[in-house]
Amino acid sequence: MPTACAVPLQVFSTWPGVEADSAGISSGASVLLSSEQIDWADIIFVMEKTHRNKLRSRFRPHLNNKRVICLDIPDDYEFMDPVLVRMLENRVGRFLAQAAPTTRDEPDEPAP
Repeated sequence: MPTACAVPLQVFSTWPGVEADSAGISSGASVLLSSEQIDWADIIFVMEKTHRNKLRSRFRPHLNNKRVICLDIPDDYEFMDPVLVRMLENRVGRFLAQAAPTTRDEPDEPAP
């Protein structure tokens, strides 16, 4: 059975400025997605269109003003499969770079 739903947490929780969580939408998931997780999220990524459809069906009231992105990655990889990790980094990474807060360079204060 695929265990890919936990991979994003392992991969992106180490990225600076990113807080990641992971859950499944299917009844057999080890961690089932909750409305609290959706409320917490700024961006929600799903692997397949079927996941997006289930998400919308079960959690529609919680998805207002939420960005849901389908990565079009088949959910048939094993945990931390190197091919899956590379695809996630490439496909998710561009959205995380856009979502990262920008910092303004300010001059250093002179030492007293």
